[in-house]
Amino acid sequence: MGVTIVSHPLVQHKLTIMRDKDTSTAGFRRLLKEISLLLCYEVTRDLQLTNITIQTPLVEMESPVIEGKKLVFASILRAGNGLLEGMLDLVPAARVAHIGLYRDHDTLQPVEYYFKAPEDIVNRLIIVVDPMLATANSAIVAIQKLKDRGASNIRFLCLLAAPEGIKRFTEAHPDVPVFTAAIDSHLNEKGYIVPGLGDAGDRMYGTK
Repeated sequence: MGVTIVSHPLVQHKLTIMRDKDTSTAGFRRLLKEISLLLCYEVTRDLQLTNITIQTPLVEMESPVIEGKKLVFASILRAGNGLLEGMLDLVPAARVAHIGLYRDHDTLQPVEYYFKAPEDIVNRLIIVVDPMLATANSAIVAIQKLKDRGASNIRFLCLLAAPEGIKRFTEAHPDVPVFTAAIDSHLNEKGYIVPGLGDAGDRMYGTK
């Protein structure tokens, strides 16, 4: 399925400001919401359309709408909510799943603490969101949880990715395409993306 880098100038401009360590918590949160709108536009670019009949103020016409069941946005808590909020502004009718995972800082392995998803996800397109694809451990587990519930049409959307994370992710889920604003250099010994932007959750919520 591969990896799509969203290279739109507005995405890259906003990402640069987000990387800056002097960007405030409020500024980071606002930019993450703004960039999520642009990334959502890209990840939904090829949605299928069907025509319906409507009445404009002037005439009756055939006009396109999105075909099929509503989308599901699946947020990997807690940082995923920063992307989720902007995407829901763009697609307010989307269903939402929450997957609670945190990374054990010693083992770098994900620990699950919450999972809640719509019951009828089998035939829906699910877009899983998390700002960082670093070790990919959390993303791999989250998507497996969705597959275990019957999901088969899944896409993964992130702000930044590391080459190591992309390699592990695509080996584990070769059927799930990845959309990201940038692929950075590498992971450091603590599993952080370099040059990166730090911990997205901490920067978004001011917890560090």
